[in-house]
Amino acid sequence: MHPAFLDWARQQLTGPREAALFERMAARSGIGHRWSVLAEDRSPTGAGGFYDAANWPGTAARMEVYASEAPALACAAIEQLSAQVSLEGITHLVLASCTGFVAPGVDQIIARRLGLAPSVERLLVGFMGCYAAVAALRSARHIVRSEPAARVLVVTVELSTLHLQQTSDLEAMLAMLQFGDGAAAALVTGDPAGFALGQPFAATLPDSHELIRWAISDTGFVMHLSGEVPGRIAEALAGEAFSAAAMGGHAPGEIDGWAVHAGGRSILDAVERSLALPPAALDHSRGVLAECGNMSSATLMFVLARLLAGPRVSRGVALAFGPGLASEGFAFESAV
Repeated sequence: MHPAFLDWARQQLTGPREAALFERMAARSGIGHRWSVLAEDRSPTGAGGFYDAANWPGTAARMEVYASEAPALACAAIEQLSAQVSLEGITHLVLASCTGFVAPGVDQIIARRLGLAPSVERLLVGFMGCYAAVAALRSARHIVRSEPAARVLVVTVELSTLHLQQTSDLEAMLAMLQFGDGAAAALVTGDPAGFALGQPFAATLPDSHELIRWAISDTGFVMHLSGEVPGRIAEALAGEAFSAAAMGGHAPGEIDGWAVHAGGRSILDAVERSLALPPAALDHSRGVLAECGNMSSATLMFVLARLLAGPRVSRGVALAFGPGLASEGFAFESAV
């Protein structure tokens, strides 16, 4: 849906200066594709599409789509996971989703469709934004550390394209330019396989709570993403506190696996510059951004999947950013 969005945005930005700047930023975004659950047989922003200008959808219509499509997309991700590892004996389900509400929740819908035992314990991580995957995986790690026999199914599912807004504001349009839909699933156990999840860390930047915001409106969730975010992230990463918490005191060059949330090209550039990383260090993050855009909480899982398929990681750092402004993450390494 990336080309459809660009065509629609060009019609909204009628001022020549704003239009020229948008074209320049879109060309430099590093995004080639974004995906949407909205109808494939027509443009979502064209005549008869979900965002037909003559009948702009309200929040209720958007949540109706979420209630139908979020469980379906999540189950598709779980099906892909089941082709790689047995999902027998699931004891816990942790689900992260920040782009919709439905009750019974997506976690309950998934549990019913998968035929999970009624005794499966469920945890829903909601409205934490892009670092919700960290919270979900961290929670699964805590569960397994306290119950070594636990088998925790972790799912992230986001339908960001349900929240397009009618606006001619350039900053808002550039924020919407980043986001697409996606879902991912992982199994967390005490077995020595895949990645071993290490010590988690979290840090909220002072005086930054206005930089990333979501507001629930009559026309979906309205995103505010300040242009100051990359600079503030770079400033935080340069501090000794980040080195101690995220890298265990190691130098960036000693980290051979970087799973950085692909929040946007400027954010990845800020991480790369601040930590003086080699050009290829964030290739997996940039690849996810190019192919899928920013899928909120699902994005980090896509980056981890790419790393999991690659060479062995002896010392890795997973890192994501979100509302607050906060950064959260964890250490990881190849288990075998």
